[in-house]
This record gives sequence, C-alpha cells and structure tokens, in this order.
Amino acid sequence: NQTKVNMYHKFQISGKVFMALGLKMKILITVLFSCVLIWSTMLLSSSNNNFKNHFLDDTTSDSKETPRDTLLGGLLTADFDEGSCLSRYHKSFLYRQPSPYKPSEYLVFKLRSNERLHKRCGPDTNAYRKATENLVRDENYASKSVGECRYIVWVAGYGLGNRMLTLASVFLYALLTERIILVDNRKDVNDILCEPFPGTSWLLPLDFPLMNYTYAYSYNKEYPRCYGTMVKNHTINSTSIPHHLYLHNLHDSRDEDKMFFCEKDQSLINKVPWLIIQANVYFVPSLWFNPTFQPELMKLFPQKDTVFHHLARYLFHPTNQVWGMITRHYHAHLARADETLGIQIRVFRKDAGYFQHVMDQIVSCTQRAKLLPELAAQEETQANMTYTPKVKAVLVTSLYPEYSDNLKNMFWERPSSTGEIIEVSQPSGERVQQTDKKLHDQKALAEMYLLSLTENIVTSAWSTFGYVSYSIGGLKPWLLHTPRGNKTPDPPCVRSTSMEPCYLTPPSHGCDADWGKNSGKIFPFVKSCEDVVYSGLKLHDEL
Repeated sequence: NQTKVNMYHKFQISGKVFMALGLKMKILITVLFSCVLIWSTMLLSSSNNNFKNHFLDDTTSDSKETPRDTLLGGLLTADFDEGSCLSRYHKSFLYRQPSPYKPSEYLVFKLRSNERLHKRCGPDTNAYRKATENLVRDENYASKSVGECRYIVWVAGYGLGNRMLTLASVFLYALLTERIILVDNRKDVNDILCEPFPGTSWLLPLDFPLMNYTYAYSYNKEYPRCYGTMVKNHTINSTSIPHHLYLHNLHDSRDEDKMFFCEKDQSLINKVPWLIIQANVYFVPSLWFNPTFQPELMKLFPQKDTVFHHLARYLFHPTNQVWGMITRHYHAHLARADETLGIQIRVFRKDAGYFQHVMDQIVSCTQRAKLLPELAAQEETQANMTYTPKVKAVLVTSLYPEYSDNLKNMFWERPSSTGEIIEVSQPSGERVQQTDKKLHDQKALAEMYLLSLTENIVTSAWSTFGYVSYSIGGLKPWLLHTPRGNKTPDPPCVRSTSMEPCYLTPPSHGCDADWGKNSGKIFPFVKSCEDVVYSGLKLHDEL
C-alpha cells in the first residue's frame, strides 16, 4: 500500500511540473513521446514479420531447394481448378524424390490431342447424342464412315486393383485407335477418382442404351455380340459390320477373345463405332504384338517398363476425401522417417488369414534383402544409445492386422542390430474384401497410394493391388513367392527388374506371323513374370 501511495505522489508531482511548463515545451515533449511510441510499434511489427518470414523460410526450404514439377513433365494439363481435386497437382509434393522417368514428348502430344477429341465427342455433345441414337438402329456400317467419334465403354468388374489395371489398358488401346473411353458409372468410380479430362467427362451417362440391355449386368461369352464367340462361330466378316461389339478379356477368355488386338482383327473392329469391353487383366503387353501398334508404342514409351507408371499418374487422381486419408496417414507415420518401406500382403487361399509361414516369409525376405535389420542380442541393448537413432517407417497393408502387429511387437520387444527404430503402421484391416462398398474402396485406393510413396516395396505374388502400388510409385518391387502348402518358400522373394504390372493370363501365342510361337519369346522385352513364371507376361526395358 505504501508503494501505491508513493507512486501516486510521484505522478502528482510530475503532473504539476508538466502544467508549469510553457506551451512550446509541452508541444515538444508530446511530439517526442509520440515519435518514441510510433518507433517502438514499428520495431515490434518488423520483428514479428522477420519471425514469420524466418518461419516460412524454414517450412518451405525443402521446396525451394527442390522445386516440384506439378504437371509431371507435361503429363498433366494446367486446365483444372486446383481445389476441385487436390491430389492432381499436390501428389508430387509427397514423393521424396521426383520420378526419374520422364514422359516422351510424343506421349504428351497424344494426351493433349485425345483431350481435344474427348471435348468434341464426349457426353453432352451433339456427336455423342447422334452416336447413341444410331446404337438402337439395325444398321450395317461396312460401307459407311462413322466419323471421328468412335467409342470404347469400360464395364466395371472385380476388385479395385483389377479395375485400375484394366482402365489403363483400355485407355492405351483408345489412344492407339483414336477412340473415346467412357467409364461405367454404375459403380463407385466417381467416389474415388477425379475426372482426368478437362472440360468434359469420362463417365458414361446412366441412360446409355446398352446398360439397360438384358445382358447389361452379365456381359459374357454368350453375349450376342461377343467378338470372340462370333469369330469362333464364323458369324462376323468385313461385309457385315455391327453397330457395337463386346470384347471379353477376363481370366476365362479364349484365345479368340484375347487376340482382338491383332492386325487382321483390328481392320474389322476399327469400323465398329461402339466397343464394350470387360476385363480383369492388364493386357498392355499383348498390344506390342500388333506390328501396326508397335512403332507407335515405341514412340509413346521409349522406356518400355514405364507404361503404367505414366498412364496411372495421368488418369488416376484420388478424390479429396481419399486424398485426406492419404495425407493424414502420411504426415502421422511416414513424413518424418529417415527411410520408408512398404509391405503389401495378400493371401490367396479360401481360408485366408494370418499364417505363421507367411509371417516368416515376410521377415526372411526383408532381412535377406537388407530392407529390415536383424534383431540384436539382448545384451547389446545399451550399445547404441550414444546417438539419435534413425527411424525407418514400415507401412503394412493387409486385410489382416496380425501381420503388422507381429512385426511391431518384434521390434518393440527387441532392439534392432543396427540401432534403427522401426515404426510399423497399418491404416486398416478389413479382414474381408468388400468390393463396391464406397468406404472400403476409398481405403483401398488410399493404401495403394501410400505404398507408392515408400522408397522400397515388398508385395505378394499375383496381387493386382501390389502391381498398381509399385508401378504408380515407379518402384521395382521384391515379389514374395507363392507358398506351397504351409511352407515358407526358399528363397522367400525375388527382386523384379521391371516396374510394370504382370499380364496374368495372356494369349498362348502371337498374331499371324508368330502363330504357334510362345508369346513370352516373341520379343526380348516381353518376358515371363517373376511371380507367374509359366503363364504371365511383363514388359521389360532391357533388350
């Protein structure tokens, strides 16, 4: 209280002194006080701005040092609104290094050309309306031109990995034959992927006549306009061209179905205005057997094992909801790690689930390949505590959480021999594949992209989920061999020399000139798959 009284008296004295001063002196003091106050305010503001700028410099220093190519070497066009599909232009920022694989100028040219064609012929154009009207007429197109607008309709089927592989295959075929690709919109495509073409849509309108047809939900070899069946029964020739054909390219397809890409078949198919295709395999390798397609493919993809890598980055952009799942998990579990490893586990058994021999195989593969360290002896626990250890983030994707739980416990209960900290995460464990359920497919796509963001990847043999993941990321995977019975294979895995997906059920031979010759021995760059040795085909870059 005494202090308050003293302060009060001081202010009283100061006030009396100020009142006793002359007018000029009062003005001078007021001006000086105001200047000091303004100068102090400016100094504080400048200090805050410097702090903000310094903070921003720190948080963006990486992007300044390594500027990102958001258009991916010209694969993407800048004609989209960024906010409508955040992943389109933001994906490149999550990859630790830009893709070393650049698209050819010819591929970029063909993509822009296809986009212009799609604008002229896509849904809501007069050309599309006229083309669909002709579908319900029984006309013979053998002697008439159908114009520049010819279509191929992709019918959705099977799991998400299969769908993405077949979409890329069908799009490449459309690019080679100058057709418009339209996507079956009865499934959840629009909930997981953004539109890839600017100013138009790739979604097939729901009132498309052939989707209301009797066979619309069961296109198969018995469909009246199934091309393979018509060839087998000799009921199609160049003098009678139908308004549409169905191409059946599933795991149960016959060679008559699979050989639609051959030159003699294409001379007829090119005259058909509408093609409908259902596939569950990546049939790109077989397109190289056509001598007309091959020079074009060489120009499009000088590096032959980059086909899916480029097409997937052009076509597949997760919707904002899926992108949110990707970025949240990435920043929580992968962003701050010194190294990242992806492990994708698929068990192809009727009684699929957790199996110890599969767990042993994963550990054996990753440790032999030096992707994960060995466990240290217990007495070595304190040996590596004198420095900050490196963190390796391991992303596991599987329907079953037990695999990641066991891996996590393994490195929690015992230290690693290298001193590294192994952090294991798994975004989901659904236990049952639930194709066509929106949230399940969204999670699946998010996990594919998360796997593609890792620096090294291990995937299961035969898995289309794995094929999509490593190929989008431009990664050459370690492929886990398929176990026989309940035994761990030895060796447990093999390193692929190509980042292309495998064509699981290709034709047994080539086209006319190569009839009877094993399809895996026609060209040196089309070889057997490492995980499907006796039947699969895969593109390799080395000759």
